[in-house]
Amino acid sequence: MSVVAISPRKHPPGRTNRARLVRPRTGPTLTITVDLGTDSVSPRLARLLELLGELAESGEGRLSHGVADLAATEDSGAVRILAGPRTVLKGGQAVPLTRIEYDLLLFLAERPRRVFTRLQLLNSVWGYDHAVARTVDVHVRRLRAKLGPDTPLLTTVHGVGYRLADDARVIVER
Repeated sequence: MSVVAISPRKHPPGRTNRARLVRPRTGPTLTITVDLGTDSVSPRLARLLELLGELAESGEGRLSHGVADLAATEDSGAVRILAGPRTVLKGGQAVPLTRIEYDLLLFLAERPRRVFTRLQLLNSVWGYDHAVARTVDVHVRRLRAKLGPDTPLLTTVHGVGYRLADDARVIVER
């Protein structure tokens, strides 16, 4: 477990009217990272997660995830997409993906239950549609191989294209 305390942010001179995409810090921030590993959560750790959840619900604290999301990450089949560092974690381990593989997974994870044709994926993920449509098939096959057969994330809709699987356990963190 690691604990990091961060002091409030100060605006740099001359940049006070800059649009902010993140919530500005009004006071010190405490970040707690808990490595859940592959073992089951101990009763003491479960109680800590429960207390953190209560603190967040009361408005005294702020968690980026609910307790259920934290518990789901201990599952080796769960996949976490960290958008900031462009990293994909499976069972707490980093999965090395190419830029296109990462972009394809993130695109489908952000649009669950929607089917995309190969040309739509080429246009949205690759940024062009003049490549061979089978390029998508190759990248999907490589992505499936890297994530392993025990992690069914991408579903083929025969005659149409691809979508995120209904039972896919994917958490996208911004």
